[in-house]
Formats: sequence, structure tokens, C-alpha cells
Amino acid sequence: MDPSARRAARLLLGWLCALALTPAAAPAAAARTPAPAPRPVVFVHGYNADPGVWGALREDFKTAGYGEDDLYSFGYDTSRSVNEDLAGRLAAYVAQVRARTGADRVDLVAHSFGSLVTRWYVKFGGGAPAVAHWVSLGGPNHGTTTAWACALWSQACRDMTPGSYVTDRLAQGDETPGPVAYATWASSCDEVINPDASVPLAGAANHAAGCLAHNDLLGDDTVSQGVRNFLTAPGT
Repeated sequence: MDPSARRAARLLLGWLCALALTPAAAPAAAARTPAPAPRPVVFVHGYNADPGVWGALREDFKTAGYGEDDLYSFGYDTSRSVNEDLAGRLAAYVAQVRARTGADRVDLVAHSFGSLVTRWYVKFGGGAPAVAHWVSLGGPNHGTTTAWACALWSQACRDMTPGSYVTDRLAQGDETPGPVAYATWASSCDEVINPDASVPLAGAANHAAGCLAHNDLLGDDTVSQGVRNFLTAPGT
């Protein structure tokens, strides 16, 4: 082989070796799909209470990834009537939340008397298309005999009594209407809801919360985790 050919061969061999030793380009990092923003949650307190009762649950939600702008607490006069007043006020509030967040639907989490307000809104107040999940913590869904103690002066208490216009109307037909996922949590030691069997609804995911006082449903870690799991379950 003549010198020029040997020189060309050496150059080719050196180029091939250099190419073999060059690290391969790292594959492009897979594009990360951002997690969907949480659906807005509207908390609805119970009788003779205020939005402050949701402090512990709100903190749990924020720890789980919800932002302050994802969590809303509806405050209202608990002496008013479910069907004639409060459900309409809730409808207006939910409309404001949806307009502010751009969400097509919200999740409702209610305690005690708030369960009747939210159910009336969903069933009779046009709320079903605007609500994805509905949660009741210790709700007097079929009435509670303890409400007789304040029924003389409070319309809300009359609404909570067994056999009231509100509880009877809500029990007629489908108790869990529309494209809404429903869940309840009931305590076997609830001193406010009597009987305990008032809480579960036909067609809902009904959970036993164990032996908790009525207001302890608002701060129990197991109940809180269960509610969050329900709201974020895939496909709901």
C-alpha cells in the first residue's frame, strides 16, 4: 500500500474510533404533563355554625395540594328555610365560584344541616350540572328528632325534623339524582343526628365513621382522608 493510502486509512480509523467513543446524545426528556388543577371545593357548614368550622379540613386539603383559590366556604344565616331561601343563595355562590375559577363544576362538602341545603340545590335548584361530587358529614338527610328542641322558633330546625316538607321532598324518587357522585359519613355516636340511619342515602357511597361526636367529623383524620380520596378518585 502506498504511503498516501496508508495515511488515509489511519485517518479513517482514527475518525471511526473517535466516533465510537463519543457519548450518545441523551434522549430528549419526556415532556411532563402537568397535573390537572384541583376542582374547586365549596364547604357548607351546619346549623348555628359559620365557615370557621372548616379550618382543620381546609388545612388538610392544602397539605394535599389544593391551593387557597381552590377552597371556598359558603356562609349563611342558619335560621332560614332550606327550600325558600338558602338553596337559592347557595346557587348564586356556586355560580360566583365557577365564574371566578373557570371551572365547569364544583365539589360540595357539607356538614349537618348544610347537607339539606346542598341536596335541595342539587335536586331542585338546578345544581346537578354544576356539581361533580357531593359529600355529607353527619347530615340529617332523613331528619333528626333532636331538631324538635329548636323547631318552635327556627325554620331551619323545622326543616330538619323527621317528616318535614324538606326531608320528605328530598326522599321522594331518586335520593341521589343527576350526574353527581354522592358520599356520606355517619358516626355511631353522633349526639345530634338521631337516628344514625338518617345519614346514608340510597345510591350514595355510605361510610361508617366510627364513634365520633357530631362536630368531630369535621376534624377526624380518617374522615378527612376518605373525603379527599372520594373527591379525587379517577374517573369521577
